[in-house]
Amino acid sequence: MHDASYYKKLGFRCGLEIHQRLATKEKLFCSCSAQTESDTVIARVSRRQRAVAGELGIVDRSTSFESSRERSFVYNMFKDTSCLVDVDEEPPHMVNPDAIETALRLASAFGAKVPDEIEPMRKQVVDGSDPSSFQRSMFIGYEGGIDAGGGRMRISSMFLEEESSGIESTASDHVVYNIDRIGIPLIEIDTDPDITSPQQAKEVALKIGLILRLTGKREDGGVTPCVQRGIGTIRQDVNVSIEGGTRVEVKGLQEIDSVDVIIENEVERQVRLLELKKSLVAKKAAVGSPKDLTHRLQASSAKIIKEAVSSGGAVMCARLEGFAGALGAQINPDRRLGSEISDYAKMSGVKGIIHSDENLDRYGLTDSEVSSIRKELGAEDGDAFILVAASKAACERAMGFAIDRARMALSQVPPETRAVLDSKKGTTRFMRPLPGGSRMYPETDCKAIAVTKGTMGGISKYTVYLEERVSRIRKEIPNPQLAEQMIHSPRLPLYEYITSRAKGINLVVATTILEKLRELERSAVNTDLDRDVFLSIFSMYAQGKITKAAIGEILRYSPKTAKEVQGIVSTNPLQRISGSDLKKLIKKTGKKESGDKVREIMSKYRLNVDGEELNTIIGG
Repeated sequence: MHDASYYKKLGFRCGLEIHQRLATKEKLFCSCSAQTESDTVIARVSRRQRAVAGELGIVDRSTSFESSRERSFVYNMFKDTSCLVDVDEEPPHMVNPDAIETALRLASAFGAKVPDEIEPMRKQVVDGSDPSSFQRSMFIGYEGGIDAGGGRMRISSMFLEEESSGIESTASDHVVYNIDRIGIPLIEIDTDPDITSPQQAKEVALKIGLILRLTGKREDGGVTPCVQRGIGTIRQDVNVSIEGGTRVEVKGLQEIDSVDVIIENEVERQVRLLELKKSLVAKKAAVGSPKDLTHRLQASSAKIIKEAVSSGGAVMCARLEGFAGALGAQINPDRRLGSEISDYAKMSGVKGIIHSDENLDRYGLTDSEVSSIRKELGAEDGDAFILVAASKAACERAMGFAIDRARMALSQVPPETRAVLDSKKGTTRFMRPLPGGSRMYPETDCKAIAVTKGTMGGISKYTVYLEERVSRIRKEIPNPQLAEQMIHSPRLPLYEYITSRAKGINLVVATTILEKLRELERSAVNTDLDRDVFLSIFSMYAQGKITKAAIGEILRYSPKTAKEVQGIVSTNPLQRISGSDLKKLIKKTGKKESGDKVREIMSKYRLNVDGEELNTIIGG
């Protein structure tokens, strides 16, 4: 890993976009559940989408690109988690007030200013992830900031948005989406490009995540979280550029541990692309026009060509003058310039391209066929070529995309939106051109929402902020390591629910939640219990009715209700033996050494007798 001075020398700029689902009961613009997922499809809707001009009268390059892919989209609808609003067959309902309150609470937590009015807008999305081809978005905060990674990070903007659909399956000409999650309230937090290194980016992302998780609403003697927890509920996008390069957005980083590696590799990718550009320009490289060589290769035994020709398809090639060696140049682990060009071609539905820097024997192309291709294209020494074999229409689209990308290699690092390809290696792939501001236009079906000082005052009054929550937990749990684990634990709300009702047993609750539950889960014990079941168990312990050792034993039975807990304690039995009853047990052990008495009693009654009380009585 390079140090900060290396990235400063490169003119490194980096900002984050954090997308986090809010913990509301209902979706943003309808009353469908925002908490549950369904598995029974009740209807399917099929659509095609096309790009239109935004508020500025310009068609955005990203939407134009997606529209040119000519795909169709199928949407699976579910009983309790989707409705006509989700597929734009019914006007949106009133904006969910809980989502507005939660978003403003989080804006306050990040020290952001809020607008006087919240204006719903539409943002074009034609990759199929929204059946309406737009996402509703509301600007709810600006000019905030946090201290993280050894510096002050500015929060430029915050938005309240709709979650997108989830992909069920993908084919070359269509995509199937599940819309149970579409419309779930989502907050987007955008930082300014103040980040100075990949490691700092990771630290900033961790701090933002911690603020999101620990900010909550004070109610019912506890803290109600603002955001959902679990896989898929939070995503990090990173924006990266270097001097001479361009801004590239990498979307959907799910694993926080890979953020720094992915940013490092994006920087190195841009460095290598700039080096290739310099080399190609020096060679006066050029990209030729595509040529149909189906007639020349129709007898080829190469599998990819044979399949295309036999099904009535085509084989198209293009000469890349001066590109020999460049297509095979590595720009990231297992990634080359040829991979970048292939990514573009794949957007048409083809499996990829063949290029002359590869080992063409593995495709089944003979030396004479390669010579024939080069002759037809007029390729000389130092030239390369690319080849696509598919249906005629797919070939033409793929070759068009591939040639566009090859030409970009001569002039720029393309402004792109990219997706994570391999999180362990930190590699990415092309998704679509980087969107601009031309996607936005006004929402005409929703009223603006006024925000007053009274609104924000009421929200702040009942907000629990990160600092308050962390300070309290560190005081309640005397073990510093355990306290830090609890601060970052997804079971923190459970800990707070229990300890706000069963007093004076914070350390026991923390130890059980963080250590005992993990131990039981390794033994395949179901620990996903209702919080009132946990409260029942710990209340019995706080009242002296059971011992600490009995807690784990009760949990092994995975009780579903508080009544079941009572039955488990009575049946096994697990009631605590203390006071006069314990003294009677001690007396029955006869005239033995104190240590022998303790061992005898604990060997028989370890789940019923508290060791500290036993030692106190015997020692007294």
